[in-house]
This record gives sequence, structure tokens and C-alpha cells, in this order.
Amino acid sequence: MEGSDHLERGRNAYAQQAWADAFKHLSAADEESPLASDDLELLATAAYLVGNDAAWTGLMARAYQELLQKGDAARAARCAFWMGLGLLDLGEVARGTGWLTRAERVVDDYGKECVEQGYLLVPSALQHLEEGDAAAAHDIFQQAAAIADRFGDPDLIALTTLGRGQSLIGLGETRPGSALLDEAMVAVTAGEVSPIIVGVVYCAVIETFHRIFDLGRAQEWTASFSRWCEAQPDLVPYRGQCLVHRAEIMQLQGDWHDAMDEARRARDRFSRPPVRPAIGMALYRLAELYRLRGEFTKAEEAYREGSRWGRRPQPGLSLLRLAQGRVDDADAAIRRALDEAEDRASRSLLLAASVEIMLAASDAPAARAAADELSELAAATNAPFLEALAAQAVGAVSLAEGDAQAALAILRTAWTAWRDIEAPYEAGRARVLIGLSYRELGANDDADMELDAARWVFQQLGAATDLATVGGLLNAPTARANGLTDREIQVLTLTATGKTNRAIAVELVISEKTVARHMSNIFTKLGLSSRSAATAYAYEHDLV
Repeated sequence: MEGSDHLERGRNAYAQQAWADAFKHLSAADEESPLASDDLELLATAAYLVGNDAAWTGLMARAYQELLQKGDAARAARCAFWMGLGLLDLGEVARGTGWLTRAERVVDDYGKECVEQGYLLVPSALQHLEEGDAAAAHDIFQQAAAIADRFGDPDLIALTTLGRGQSLIGLGETRPGSALLDEAMVAVTAGEVSPIIVGVVYCAVIETFHRIFDLGRAQEWTASFSRWCEAQPDLVPYRGQCLVHRAEIMQLQGDWHDAMDEARRARDRFSRPPVRPAIGMALYRLAELYRLRGEFTKAEEAYREGSRWGRRPQPGLSLLRLAQGRVDDADAAIRRALDEAEDRASRSLLLAASVEIMLAASDAPAARAAADELSELAAATNAPFLEALAAQAVGAVSLAEGDAQAALAILRTAWTAWRDIEAPYEAGRARVLIGLSYRELGANDDADMELDAARWVFQQLGAATDLATVGGLLNAPTARANGLTDREIQVLTLTATGKTNRAIAVELVISEKTVARHMSNIFTKLGLSSRSAATAYAYEHDLV
């Protein structure tokens, strides 16, 4: 094929958003005869969009030199800007900073007003945002936005809209900040911005919504953006931490198989030289999925490997220890993690896990304190995910304290919230607690229906540990014996197998004090005075 044919095909493929073909044909044309700056920029963009970072950086450097030689300083500066921002995202701080400095020098030498002056304000604003100075970041983004409006540059308008939204959220103005993030995503999905902006905006939006627990918006924009990407099968728009956040969204929605694939993809991508610290986040997500599926050995390995890359393994590792029956280890670890937690997001997740673990450790007062703190955080953020998490925690504590009626009401609220968020696993766990509340109230048919519904969900997801737990609850004896309630028969049966009160509390998700109360009732109703006598009774009446 003639070089001119490759060039024409490459241009056509680029116009049709067939990025792999564009890269292939433009590369072939470049080998035949070095491309001019316009086509070189197309080739560089195609390389970036198919995920070929090495080719992208080389081509952008060439385009920068070509544009300088042509005397087009403004466009050369923009090439240098994107090089700098891209290299920083790849973790190459020195090279990235060098290219941004070069871009600033070119603009200064140019000596005329240009839109690139607005672009070069963005890195400074991002640095202020990262350092926690949202007010300074907002002011700089505002300056850049004014330049973007003056020149009518849609890419810079999208970047500054995104930045102003993130800054407002950092200042506590969540509603107007979220609205600006929505506006930035509208520009992306409407095709109003250049391809290279697409992944930048999407990933930043998803990361921000995750940080404030607005998972509804994260889910909605992920679905919308995925539909937009379907027409471009060669596109690799997801970079950085948003790869892991996509896996989290898939996990929340019950797509555990796809979540596992996405987490592995993130791990593999971050493992390429230079290895990026975000690999720890990908490994933690893999560990969580292994834990939920009952693959404890793989989970522990992934937690440990993620920890080597700087991702603290909590609260997942503590929940793994709980599932392994190592309650004391889980309790000690989650308390240490809470003592060290600083930001609201990580503390909220730690509190939710600590409630479950502290109840298993028979420390109902500590569990109540954790649930109350979580409720306060949820009220302050007004995030449906946190509200559901807090309601479930409060309901679990109320159940353990023996107030099944109060527990039932709040757990119903939690289940409704999980259903609205479309989080099937969490909804299933809420139904288990609802079922246990019904049992405490003597509504055995209602209890069995709730537990059976939860079992069906866990079967669909492959949640092996939860499936075994709810299976044990459903298979517990239901026959009445001398006036014993279903819960008392469960406690008697577990006692007969040699379990201590503490072990029974863990298995039934109630407090040790509640188990002791049930044992006292069993002794009174059956006229017994010891655990050995209760064990003998259970065997004599075929309860074991």
C-alpha cells in the first residue's frame, strides 16, 4: 500500500473513531515518510487512546519539536502541557514537571495572549487541591475558566468545570460541586471535547463521587460512559485509580465476575514499568472479592501484596479474620485501624466493619458507639450509601441488645436503601438480620422467608461464606420442645455441639449476653441445671 493510501486511511479511521486502525495506518504512513505536525498529533492521540503510552510520549515529543520549528509556539506549548500532565499521571514526576516547565517557558517567550495560558494554570490548581487548599484551587480554576470562555475552548472549559466542581466539594459545597461534575460529564458523553480529555474527566469524576460516597452518580455516569465507549471498541479511556473504582461499582452492583476481571486488568496495567502505587488499590479490591467468595487463602495473599504497595489492608483483613473465626485478632486489628483513621471516607468503612466485629466479640457498648458515630457521619454527608450502612449497623446493634422490634424497623429502612442503590449483596445481608429479628419476635414463617430470599441472593453472587451462614440458620431445628423458642432451640443445638457462649454469639450474630439469657431460659423451661444436662437433652430429643 502506498504511503499516501495509509495516510488517507489513517485520517478516515481517526474521523470514524476507529483508533486502532488510525494508529496502524498513520504509523505505516509515518514509516514511509515522516508525518507533518498535524498528522503527527493525530497519530499521538491515537496511540494514547489505544493505551500505547510509550508510543504516545515519543510522538508527542516529535510533534512538539515540529510545531516549534514551524513557529507555532502556542500549539507546541499545548503538546508540552499534555506531555507533562500525562507523565505525572504515569508516575514520572521529574519528566512530567520538566515538560510543564518547558510549556510555561514557550508561552512566556510567545508573549501573546493564548488559551494555553489557561491550560498552564491547571497543574497549579490541581496541586493546591491535592494539598487540601480547595479555596486556592477554586480561585485558580476560575481564572483558567475565564480564559477558556474568552477563547471558546471546549477542552479547557471541561477541565475547569471539573476542577471547580472538585474544589467546591472540597470546600463542603457538595451540591453545586456535584452539579459541575455532572456538567463536565455531559460535555464528555455528548462528544463536545477532544478524545484525549474523555478519560481525564471521567476518571476524575468517578474518583470524586467515590470519595463522597455518591455511588448513585458514580453508577449512573459509569453506565452512560460505557454506552458511549461501546461505539469505540479500541478505546482505552480508563486510567489510574478509576480502573479500581469501576471494579468497586461492578462489585456493588453484584457483577462480581466482571469486577474481578476489571480489578485484574487494573493490577496488570499498574504492574507495567514504571510500577505505580495504585497497584495496591487493585490488589485490595481483588482480596475483597476473594474474601466474599470464600477463597480465604487467595484473599490473604492479595491483602499482603497490596500492603507492600502501601494499601492498608483494613477493614478487609479484619473481616477475613472474623470469617476465619479469629475474633480476637479481628477485634484488635479493627480497633488499631480506627485509632489511626484520619479521613471521613476510610473511617466510615472501618466503623461499619467494627460494628460487626465488636458484636462478635460481645462488646455491645463499643458496637453501639461505633454505630452512633457512623450515623453522625452519614447525616453530615447526606450520602445514600452511608445512610444505608449506618442503618444496618444500628439495626444489628439493636438486635444484639435484645430489642428486635426496633431492629426490625431500622433494618427494613436499610434494606430499602440498599435496594434503591441496587446493591444486592448488602441487601441480602440486611435480610439476614431482618430474618433474625423476626425469629426473636417469634414470627418464624416471616423469618424463614427473609432468610430464604437472602440465600437466593448469595447463591447468585457466589458469596460462599454468607451462603453457609444463612444455610445453617435455615436448617436449624424448628420443632418446639417444652416451650422453647426457635432461637432457644438454636442455642441448645449449638451448645450440644460443644460451642461456648462466645462461639454461639458469633455464629448467630448476637451478643454473648443474649446467649447467656437464652441459656438461662432453656435451663428454666427444661428444668436443667448444667450444660452437660442440656447437651444430653438435645441428643435425647434428636435436636443434634
